[in-house]
Amino acid sequence: MNRQPFTRLLWLMPAAYAIHIYDEWFSGFPRYVVEHMGGQPMPPGLFFLNNGVFMAILLSLCAWASRSRSRLSAFMLMTWASGNLICNFFAHLGYTVATGFYSPGLITSSLIYYPVSLVVMCAAVRDGRQTVGEAVTSFLLGAALLGLVIWAGVYHFAT
Repeated sequence: MNRQPFTRLLWLMPAAYAIHIYDEWFSGFPRYVVEHMGGQPMPPGLFFLNNGVFMAILLSLCAWASRSRSRLSAFMLMTWASGNLICNFFAHLGYTVATGFYSPGLITSSLIYYPVSLVVMCAAVRDGRQTVGEAVTSFLLGAALLGLVIWAGVYHFAT
């Protein structure tokens, strides 16, 4: 079996992110946040600015991890990706269950985000760029980052 190295597979994550943002926008996630989650309105400019910044960070981390053999570069990439990709799937699934309404973005997060991220994370471990413990830690830190992003972006730090 021909296994692709981590440094090639990691580029699937920005592609998955772009597809997911398209899905969220055109299926009405900003409106869903207000109508079903009690969140604050997110104007189109803010939606695209936030996602543009997140994409720039993801691309920067991908570039660093693809050029560096450091474990830190893989750890930082997988922490960021865990929050924006892997845990995003769980967030959309949770929103759908909690509200009883389809959370726009659930399809791409479940069919693309989650599997792509797991493949990349497994490749990082297989290629020696992360230990299993580092992968679990990056996942947990990513989940905490996503929680902060949701609290800030959806609820504007409301308690």
